Amino acid sequence: MPNPSLFDQSPDAAAWPVSRLTQTAKRLIESQLGPVWVQGEVVGLKRYRSGHWYFGLRDAEAQVRCVMWRDDASQMKEAPTEGAKIFAFGSPTVWAERGEFRLTVKRLIATEGLGLQQALLEQTRAALQADGLFDPARKRSLPSWATGVALVTSLDGAVLHDVVSVARKRWPMARILVLGTRVQGTGAEAEVVGALRLVNRVEGIEVCIVARGGGAREDLAVFNTESVCRALAEVRVPTVSAVGHQTDISLTDLVADVRAATPSAAAELALADQDDVMRHAGALASRLAGGLSRRTRLAAERLNRAGDRLESGLARVISIRRQALDRLGVALDALSPLKVLQRGYGLALSPDGRVLRRRADFPGGTPFRLRLADGEVSARVEER
Repeated sequence: MPNPSLFDQSPDAAAWPVSRLTQTAKRLIESQLGPVWVQGEVVGLKRYRSGHWYFGLRDAEAQVRCVMWRDDASQMKEAPTEGAKIFAFGSPTVWAERGEFRLTVKRLIATEGLGLQQALLEQTRAALQADGLFDPARKRSLPSWATGVALVTSLDGAVLHDVVSVARKRWPMARILVLGTRVQGTGAEAEVVGALRLVNRVEGIEVCIVARGGGAREDLAVFNTESVCRALAEVRVPTVSAVGHQTDISLTDLVADVRAATPSAAAELALADQDDVMRHAGALASRLAGGLSRRTRLAAERLNRAGDRLESGLARVISIRRQALDRLGVALDALSPLKVLQRGYGLALSPDGRVLRRRADFPGGTPFRLRLADGEVSARVEER
C-alpha cells in the first residue's frame, strides 16, 4: 500500500526523478546483499572486443543478467559454453542508466554436465539427427519463380513488415499467406506446429518461411522443440528458416531446406528479383535477335545462291527448248502447203473452207475459191 502521506501530496512536490529511483535502488541492493555465490545455467554469452563478457544465468524459474569485466574475464582459461552449469561469484547491483538488476561476476567455476535446458536441447538434436532430418541429401532447392509464399511468424513483430516490404520490391506479383502464431511463451509451440501443418492443405504455396526476430537464446526455445522441427520437416514445399540473429543457430535452421540470416534475407532467397529478371530477359532477347539475324543472313545467302543456280538452269533449258522449236519451225515450214503454192500450184476451197480434192467435188455451177501463192480468186464450175 502506498504511504498515505505521500499518496495525498501533489505529484509536483512528491515525485522522484527516475535517476534518483535507480540510484537509490543501486545503493540499497549493494549495501544489503554484498557478494554472493550463484548457481545457474549460462545463456546467451557474448564476448566483446573490449574483453568484457555479457551473459545470463538461469534456473527453471528465473534468470539474471550478468557482466564480467575484462580484468576478471582475462583470468579465465576459456569461456563457458552455452547451457553450461556453473557457479558464479559476484556482487548484485543495479545498472542505474537502464534500471536493470544484474550480477557483476568476479569468478566462474564450472560444475559437472550441462544445465537442464541445454541437456534437453542436445537430446532433441540427437533424436532429429538419428532420423536423418539434418541430412544434406534431403535438402530441396527453392523454386526460381515462386509466386505463392507461406509465412509462419508473429503478427506483432517487425518480421511481417520486413518480409512484405522485400516482396513488394523484388517480386510484386507474389502472394504472401501469413499464418500468424505466437513465437514464444505458453502455447507458442502448438501454434507453430498447427500453422506448419496448415501449409500442406493450402493450394498454390510453393515455399514456406518460418521466421522470428532477434532475442535472447531462451526466446528462441520454441524453434528448438522436437515437435516444431518435425512439423517443419513434413512441409510438402521447400522451407526457409530465419530465426533470431545471424549468429543464432536453431534446430529449425538445421532441419529447413535453406537457412537465412534474417527474415529479410529469407524473402530475398524465396522470391526472384524483377530487375534481375528483366535484365536476364533483355540479354536473352539480344541473343535471340542476334541468332535470328545470323540465321536470316545465312538463309538469304543460300537463297541467293539457289536463285543464281535456278536462273542459270532456266536459261539453259530455255535455250535448248528454243533451239528445238527453231528446228521444228524449219521442218514445219518445209511441209507447209504455201511452199507448194509458190511453185505455181493452186488450192481449191469450198465456200466453207473445205479443201476440194476430187472431180466429184466440182458439180456444175458450184462456186469455190482458188487459193494461190499471193492470194485467192473466186471461181465457179461452168461445165464438167
